[in-house]
Amino acid sequence: MSENITVAGLVATPIKHTVTAEGLEISSFRLASTSRRYDAASKAWVDGETNWFTVTAFRHLAANVHASLDKGHRVVVAGRLRVREWRNGEQLGRDVEVVADALGPDLAWGRAQYTRTPRRIAVDTESTPSGVDAGADAAADAADAAGFPEEAQAALATPF
Repeated sequence: MSENITVAGLVATPIKHTVTAEGLEISSFRLASTSRRYDAASKAWVDGETNWFTVTAFRHLAANVHASLDKGHRVVVAGRLRVREWRNGEQLGRDVEVVADALGPDLAWGRAQYTRTPRRIAVDTESTPSGVDAGADAAADAADAAGFPEEAQAALATPF
């Protein structure tokens, strides 16, 4: 099963970050998401059940998760839901995982300072068409690091 889902919750475990032999970065953690509702009878907010998810991020997102988040942070995760059943002898269980496409702090609970990470683009000089400035990629990287909108970055990377 693969469905899109957005979940807000609390990072409940330390971030586990690994890099495979092929260089693929993977970060994962457990997310606790507790629903809340207003009880008119008691005139107070009450907690519902807690849902537990394993959140997994790959590549650049994994590196940014590892560098940015810690246990106890409130986050919002958007990604693909994966539910898997497992059996260990007599025990039967279910794992619920969110493969993250986007992940960040939940600004309903605090403030965050955004820092854009520049992407490195390898320039292949043999396949670069003649007359194209190979420095355009470097200019686009500089614009990316400076936080220019993507339209401005595209204009810098486009040969004249």
